[in-house]
Amino acid sequence: MVLKVGIVAGEKSGDYLGAELIKAISARYPDAQFIGLAGPLMQQAGAKTLAEMDKISIMGIAGALKGLREILAIRRTIKREMLSWKPDVFIGIDVPDFNLGLELMLKQSGIPTVHYVSPTVWAWRGKRIKKIRKAVSLMLTLFPFEEQFYQAKGVRVKYVGHPLASPVLRWQVSDEVRAMLLPASQNEGQQPRRMVAVLPGSRMSEVSRLAPIMLAACEELADAFPDLDFVIPAANAKIADYLTNELSIGKTRVRLIDGHSRDALALCHVAVLASGTAALEAALFAKPMVVMYKVSKINEWYASRTMTVSHYSMPNHLVSPPIVPELIQDNATSGALVAQLTKLLTDDEHYQHVQATLATIAPSLSESSGELACNAIEALLNDRAAELNSNL
Repeated sequence: MVLKVGIVAGEKSGDYLGAELIKAISARYPDAQFIGLAGPLMQQAGAKTLAEMDKISIMGIAGALKGLREILAIRRTIKREMLSWKPDVFIGIDVPDFNLGLELMLKQSGIPTVHYVSPTVWAWRGKRIKKIRKAVSLMLTLFPFEEQFYQAKGVRVKYVGHPLASPVLRWQVSDEVRAMLLPASQNEGQQPRRMVAVLPGSRMSEVSRLAPIMLAACEELADAFPDLDFVIPAANAKIADYLTNELSIGKTRVRLIDGHSRDALALCHVAVLASGTAALEAALFAKPMVVMYKVSKINEWYASRTMTVSHYSMPNHLVSPPIVPELIQDNATSGALVAQLTKLLTDDEHYQHVQATLATIAPSLSESSGELACNAIEALLNDRAAELNSNL
């Protein structure tokens, strides 16, 4: 039997999760076929993509409205391909505003649907649970508290852990990358310097809002702390071009590199980053951080009316009490960022406490994610086959 899998990811983090899942499924089903929307990692793992993944990587209401026509056209293309190809299962990875609508249409057509990475329905826009019940045959969650949430809501669910947790626990930075990221003085064993990893996001909308603030803070910190080095691992070429222009305006000692965000997190002393996947990754590496979140006024208005939690970043939902500083909207200023980073850079006791608390996260999320996901998907397909046979 050739297993046919429809699969859609829309962001860099989803591309990583999708690639790991494809590898796990392919190990069990060597002839499996994967078609959908895939980034470079998923394509390397064997997926065929029907469009450019980045086309649907848009943040917020304002961004979605601007690119709505192209997004809907891509979704129609994927829907037509899936209805024609008739995959055994369709897997939507994250990007719920894109995938849930697609999953609903496909499930209504008789195709089992899996959604990998729970929407933050437990935090905001809680009414989405009604659509999830209709659209999703199986929810795969990264965090154990999400499994409990969906069980209570009557949605078939399986907690599979975070696929990056186990690799982080054994992460090794190559000598070549280490030499690129760390200044020569540190490599030569002289007085150690401290690196600040700066990650303003993977979407141009968030980078354009946050990068100027972060760079202004870096400039001030560089004057106050001569032992600091600043590195920005650009998420893609478009963002690298934008940041190159921004760096030419200021006087900071910020170095821009191509990718290697996880290596930068592994080697840095502290991180400043956009709220999102990067915050979780920094937490998995047990790196004290400051999280920033700044969106358009319309998105801020909408979030304020639908949020049911008081914290934005995932690390603060995984430890108690919350420990990661969050600079949100009007509070996301260079002055506030300098103040928070200065505390981490000067108060060793506080730094060690934050680091020790964050160090509990990766072990708690370390699971055989690929195997667990494959088992859950197989169980779904077996139950569906049994149901179809009983109706014959």
